[in-house]
Amino acid sequence: MKKWLALFVVVCLVFAVIGCGGTDTPPPAAEEDNGEEGEAPPAGDMKVGMVTDAGTIDDKSFNQGTWEGIQIAAGTFNLETRYLQPGGTTEADYITEIGNLVDAGFMFIVCPGFKFETAIYDVQDRYPDAKFVLIDGYPHAGDWDPVVKDNVVSIFFAEHESGFLAGVATALQLGEGEVGFIGGMEIPAVQRFNWGFQQGILYANENYDTSIVMNAENFVYQGTFDDVAAGQVLAAAMYDKGVDAIFAAAGGVGIGAINEAKTRASAGEEVWVIGVDVDQYAEGIYDGTKSIILTSAMKYIDRAAYDMIEAELNGEFPGGQILNLDANNYGIGIPQENPNLDDEVEGIVAEVFAALQSGDIVVSDVKGELFD
Repeated sequence: MKKWLALFVVVCLVFAVIGCGGTDTPPPAAEEDNGEEGEAPPAGDMKVGMVTDAGTIDDKSFNQGTWEGIQIAAGTFNLETRYLQPGGTTEADYITEIGNLVDAGFMFIVCPGFKFETAIYDVQDRYPDAKFVLIDGYPHAGDWDPVVKDNVVSIFFAEHESGFLAGVATALQLGEGEVGFIGGMEIPAVQRFNWGFQQGILYANENYDTSIVMNAENFVYQGTFDDVAAGQVLAAAMYDKGVDAIFAAAGGVGIGAINEAKTRASAGEEVWVIGVDVDQYAEGIYDGTKSIILTSAMKYIDRAAYDMIEAELNGEFPGGQILNLDANNYGIGIPQENPNLDDEVEGIVAEVFAALQSGDIVVSDVKGELFD
């Protein structure tokens, strides 16, 4: 774990969309900041591909967020795009689909997830004329020694900061009660969401007189990102024990938790889910107009994908680098609109975000004294 964290190179990106300013509001979404007509860089014959990880393209989370960023860029720059979903999740499966994209002329390929690490290590030499964006991972030969060639950029996010903001928002909105956490695979990115969330709850309890309970038995990892049924079972058990809100950082497993919460809310129970990676408010809608998504711990995956494509078009692809996106460069946050949060709560969270940027609040990216 320490070796992972020590390898992060913190780079403040000067992207068209992700800025490095010091205000407490994020920049507009990529589709809202494309400039005047005619200002976009020429796309030429650029074709952008994506290979999905264990989830599906419509997982309402990591894959979908990445693809949406690619689609926004496609609309802006008139690009041809394509995604492929492997038949399995082995290195060979990923290399096969990457090769299929390259053979079809897709020479800019985005791969979301740490499972691509050894595959990208292989293909960065096999296809030196192609460019690769690896999100939440870096290429290595299975020895965790990063080898990032000039045709690859690796992107990481400060999940602990995002989880922290969601934890503060949750505690402030609930005031009192109990929270839980459902993670997918127990990998560093998911662990950081968990640790940050716990720190956010504790921060609100200590600084804003909230009374939120966290019991270790309700902080669990299911072990996959695609077992929807298992997520629903885990959520049901937590709600039955009196948990009021569950932070689900688990892909498809998290969708199971959302489904359980919607069923209970439709029956009159007041239960909540905190979404992850993208704004999952729409996924939580029940009875036509209400949503069980209290807020979401976001990683601006769509902006990252969009900005890497734009950087390539501008001849500024940051190949050979490991980039970290955090509060300082607006890589993380909660949604700009949170219908289930009071205005006062959103105002306090904005202040906390500014304190993260200034360094007045520092969130640990390791477990420390927290339970896992």
